[in-house]
Amino acid sequence: MDLAELLEKTLPPMGYELVDWEMSPGGRLVRVFIDKPNGVDVEDCARVSHQLTRLFAVENVDFDRLEVSSPGLDRPLKKPADFVRFEGAEAELKLREPIDNAKKLKGILRGCDDGAVRVETAAGVRSVPLAGIDRARLVPKIEWRNAK
Repeated sequence: MDLAELLEKTLPPMGYELVDWEMSPGGRLVRVFIDKPNGVDVEDCARVSHQLTRLFAVENVDFDRLEVSSPGLDRPLKKPADFVRFEGAEAELKLREPIDNAKKLKGILRGCDDGAVRVETAAGVRSVPLAGIDRARLVPKIEWRNAK
């Protein structure tokens, strides 16, 4: 079983979604990004880290360091379900091939079906095939409040 399968099999029963993972060249560092409906805190990261450390020992996954964290405010969107879950949020897409001479598209997510993501831009709603998206991330909303 490869690492992606192992993570996908382990995290959901613990109540977490595997957002993404990466392994450094040589496999010395493993980074795992998790999420859950009400967000991830330090205790969640520690819990998952302890579980994965034990699991990796049993499964003979060779690594020196494991990092578990939330995906951050600029969360990557990888699966069709991500585009549905975050419908109404602003996202930035980097495209494999240009659309209207642009390889970047920024707008409000308007759903995903039939293998394509709908994005509302200033020029109208665009339909982008999932296979044509190289990378997609949420655009963080930052609210400034007056400190008193």
